[in-house]
Amino acid sequence: MRLRNKPWAQDEINNEPSIVIAHPEQYKGKWNELFGNNNPIHIEVGTGKGQFLTRMGQANPQINYIGMEKYTSVIHSAMENVRDEDVDNVKLLNKDVLNLSDYFEVGEIGLVYINFTDPWPKARHEKRRLTYEGFLKLYESVLKPNGEIHFKTDNQALFEYSLHSFSKYGLILNNVSLDLHKSDMVGNIMTEYEEKFSSKGMRIYRCEAVYR
Repeated sequence: MRLRNKPWAQDEINNEPSIVIAHPEQYKGKWNELFGNNNPIHIEVGTGKGQFLTRMGQANPQINYIGMEKYTSVIHSAMENVRDEDVDNVKLLNKDVLNLSDYFEVGEIGLVYINFTDPWPKARHEKRRLTYEGFLKLYESVLKPNGEIHFKTDNQALFEYSLHSFSKYGLILNNVSLDLHKSDMVGNIMTEYEEKFSSKGMRIYRCEAVYR
């Protein structure tokens, strides 16, 4: 992903502390206090420009959403989406997923979304893929028992790799789709990339993986 430099982004993010949480470690085990309810918490790792999470928040007010994105210029766009749509059940973290367990307690999260992540196609970069076993262990450390991963990508090789990675780790695969937009799935909410790729006739791959 080519990033546009936004030298003003950090200042604008600092002006929205109720959306982009500056010190998430302070809420570890206490996110429901910040949201002001006991609703389930779902997270998206690599939330990008925030269209998916914003629309999920609008469609499901009974769920709290947290998006993680390490690039400041990108999360600035997500912040604008959340702010402009006035979605109060969505929060953002300008943090790296590698530090996930610093921000969430064991069993605090119900579901992890991974959407259109970098495929890191070279073999030597396997450990950077967000569906690599090291990341699966990291997600498990904050998920509830029988927590889930919902994964979407346009990259067939990454999808095949991820199915193998999920299965090898012992996750149960559900609702595997090799062409999501020709499936019978109801209520699919698209990311920016998904809209772009599907409009060109590209296949979208999706699956759900459940921890035992």
